[in-house]
Amino acid sequence: MTIKNAQLTIDKWIKQHGVRYFNELTNMALLTEEVGEMARVIARTYGEQSFKKKDKQANLADEMADVLFVLICIANQTNTDLTDAFKKNIAKKTKRDKTRHKKNKN
Repeated sequence: MTIKNAQLTIDKWIKQHGVRYFNELTNMALLTEEVGEMARVIARTYGEQSFKKKDKQANLADEMADVLFVLICIANQTNTDLTDAFKKNIAKKTKRDKTRHKKNKN
């Protein structure tokens, strides 16, 4: 699935099942919440925190998909073409950082 297809799929899903988009501010709060849930799984899987009983069923891929879903909702609401934005962002990073990370010691 392309990014454009993902944006179209989510827009169709919202219109069929979600009825309407939450407003941008609500979706920003939801994005923050979903990133926090993803961070919890990473902290417990790869970090020093241990899982609580309720967290043992957590699924990192599912949490990442939740983040992506809400991010795409915000892109759709703000008329942002994520494919174009991502291409421009990679070009910016490539120009800015083409030798920067090669100098890292580790």
